[in-house]
Amino acid sequence: MSNSRPSSKSAVSASAGAPSIKLATKSAAAAPKLNNEMEMGSLTAADAQIGGDAAPAAAVHPENDVMQLARIGDIVAMEKLFESGEFDATYSDEEGITPLHWAAINNQYAMCKFLIEHGAEINHKGGDSVATPLQWAAQRCHYYTVNLLLQHGADPLIADAQGYNTLHISTFNGNVLLIVLLLHQGIPVDVLDTYGHTSLMWAAYKGFPSCVDIFLRWGASVHATDEQGFTALHWALVKGNPGCILKLIEYGADRFAKTESGKTPAVTAGELNTQPAWHRALRECGYDQDGNSATPPWPGSNYFLKDKRAFTSKFLFFWPWVMIWGVLTVLSHAPVFFGVPLAAGVVYCCHWCATQVLEYAPPDMRHFHKTPWMAGIFAGSLFLVGVNWVTTVSWSTIGGESSHSFLNLIFAALFGLTTFFYGVSMRYDPGFVPKLNGIAEQRAVIGELLETWKFDEANFCVTCMIRTPLRSKHCRRCQRCVAKHDHHCPWVYNCVGINNHRHFFLYLVCLTFGIVAYDWLVYYYFGSISTKSSETCNVVGPGLCKLINADAYTLLLTAWVSLQLVWVTMLVFTQLVQVSRAMTTFENMTGIHTREATAALTSTGTPLDPSLAAAAASTATSADHGAKHKSGMLKQWSRILGVDPFIETITGRGAATGKNRRKKKNPYSRGCVSNCRDFWCDPAPVFGQRENGAAVLGGGKVNYTAMYESPTLMRLTGMRTRGAYEAVGTEEV
Repeated sequence: MSNSRPSSKSAVSASAGAPSIKLATKSAAAAPKLNNEMEMGSLTAADAQIGGDAAPAAAVHPENDVMQLARIGDIVAMEKLFESGEFDATYSDEEGITPLHWAAINNQYAMCKFLIEHGAEINHKGGDSVATPLQWAAQRCHYYTVNLLLQHGADPLIADAQGYNTLHISTFNGNVLLIVLLLHQGIPVDVLDTYGHTSLMWAAYKGFPSCVDIFLRWGASVHATDEQGFTALHWALVKGNPGCILKLIEYGADRFAKTESGKTPAVTAGELNTQPAWHRALRECGYDQDGNSATPPWPGSNYFLKDKRAFTSKFLFFWPWVMIWGVLTVLSHAPVFFGVPLAAGVVYCCHWCATQVLEYAPPDMRHFHKTPWMAGIFAGSLFLVGVNWVTTVSWSTIGGESSHSFLNLIFAALFGLTTFFYGVSMRYDPGFVPKLNGIAEQRAVIGELLETWKFDEANFCVTCMIRTPLRSKHCRRCQRCVAKHDHHCPWVYNCVGINNHRHFFLYLVCLTFGIVAYDWLVYYYFGSISTKSSETCNVVGPGLCKLINADAYTLLLTAWVSLQLVWVTMLVFTQLVQVSRAMTTFENMTGIHTREATAALTSTGTPLDPSLAAAAASTATSADHGAKHKSGMLKQWSRILGVDPFIETITGRGAATGKNRRKKKNPYSRGCVSNCRDFWCDPAPVFGQRENGAAVLGGGKVNYTAMYESPTLMRLTGMRTRGAYEAVGTEEV
């Protein structure tokens, strides 16, 4: 054979990517160490060459080098080589490496299929690592090639020279999609390597929270131990990834588990200087630094401990009512020089009490924007306005010489509609995509995506284990995929999606006109009660003094309510523009995702499916199904108040507008009039809950929970599938 190809010693499976690991147990005072090699994920220079784009040092197309032809995927030349009789698909070199090994590690899908059809031994072991082609492909996360080999009988449980099977090797790289694919093949999740390590232990050691989450949800044991008695929690503390530690504790990992040498997780954390992450995870899970359950020091803690989530949600929803009422009462009754600091004290005390509850709240409710706090601020304001109108304003504006009964009636109607639409926006299902019933259905969906070359983060949600429809997004707050996701609104403590988007819009419209009507009523109210009020007070002028002396509480409440018009008006404007363009807030900020040009590539950049080559060359698709924002408090409040979408809309700098709009037309838009008609004239009930995912697009019925192809593609292909323009089934999957 030609000497130009890379040496087989550079071929890796798990051997270079993940050497064996053991913690030193000779001395309790000594920090745990790893034997042989400290880093398990390092590759040698020779390893890095394998599967790369660079060809070996010899000619690019050596006609007689069967290994090089397999590496570059030259099927025509391989056919000629086989016809010559010099080589066949079962050939292996002196180290047991076959052409199928090289095709697999370089993701040459077509070549792998060709070799298998010509009799290649699919489970042949070779190389220094004594690994199969499946393990070579898994080491580089080529899950299309992995699936091909599995479908033709590759055994994922075969171990290499170091005792690692395909699931272990896949875990070393942290590829969640590959792990999901393998788990759906029936591989035991707790299968052990040579030293008794499970894949969960490897994921915890590597610091891959998403992989740890997958294994735990799949039923991996948090109590399993290796040869030396180390659990996954011990291994998570080696590198101290907070997400891994937190997940393991959430799933009931033993916080006091001892190894054969007597080391607890706390001792391991101390020896490896990962105590901050350990203590943080304990605190967020409701334990003290010693690992014991933390009991809140305030009264009613027993009720809190019975159901932390319910108590936290209720308290942080109603507590802002007390805070707003307290601030308004203090400012309206105390002199300004004392009222302002006292009001600041009220805010501080209420905020401090809320933070004390958050200290013991469930891990996913440790921040205000992840709780009903913002919703409570609005609900409390709405409640105080209603009480003030009933007990004060209405009595002075109904009857008498200057009666404003009609205006009061209008306000009452708007107040009732605002309350109703606010409530349904908060309580209604926003349009969650139905989950599948069991592993069999999940396996079928994964198989379909693999066949259509769409098994990627944009088309499959590893958290929900579902195929993600177009215009959907996985909400990290709700932990569900939402059909036609608009945005997650902290003011209603819910996602805004296809099922409640119109309710949310009507809530904003009614709120806007309701504030205007209330201000109008208050204007007449002060006009009737302030005529005999004193004009003397501190700081402000006579005109404002008369209003303060007449009814300071109502004046301050009106000012607070009127201030909400700023963000409400921005939201209404943004929503109006987006509805007229048939867009959502998420699409306005990140762009339109049609997912029609997804192409899986070989190591040389060639599409695995040649039919995708033209689409991949002309259109780039985004695999990021949810943009992550790293910003400060100002930027966070800008998003909460809707300033960002408003600025993007009025300036035309949104990802789906401006320059990008010219490059990629919105396939969901049918013109302003038609778009508005689809939204407002949808036959779904205005005062009831719509059928999940059902909507109107271009005058035809669609189901956004099952729309996987863009309208343009559906019209071109004439497809008749769920989610198309025909009447669709809406039964739960």
